[in-house]
Amino acid sequence: MTKRDLEQAWEIAQAGGVPAMGAPRIRFAAQPPVELVLEDRDAAAWVAAVERGIGLSSAYGVSVCLRLLALVALMAQAGWVRDWFALGRAGTEIRPELLRAAALVRLNESGGFDETAIRALLPARAGQDSAT
Repeated sequence: MTKRDLEQAWEIAQAGGVPAMGAPRIRFAAQPPVELVLEDRDAAAWVAAVERGIGLSSAYGVSVCLRLLALVALMAQAGWVRDWFALGRAGTEIRPELLRAAALVRLNESGGFDETAIRALLPARAGQDSAT
């Protein structure tokens, strides 16, 4: 997976609407199929948008979806990561370094990112320039 994969998923998800009322069911194409009921409406909106834009019928789509959810959770919960994105009226701008790190770091057992591993892939300071 690349930085661009997550960037595209982010753009699709931000452009997507909120799913219908109730707990959306997301079906992952596996053998046998796996169906998840998402109680969290925000997570459901992100997943539904990725399902519409990329699809969840392949391991690739599921991977992008899970990484996107992990990235959103990291941005919401980890104070140190706030230097790596900016909230604005036009949407959220995520620095390419954070997207690249999120595309490379493995998800942990709980489906999130290991903060030590993701930080190790980022420059020492968010203000540093780096090639994309």
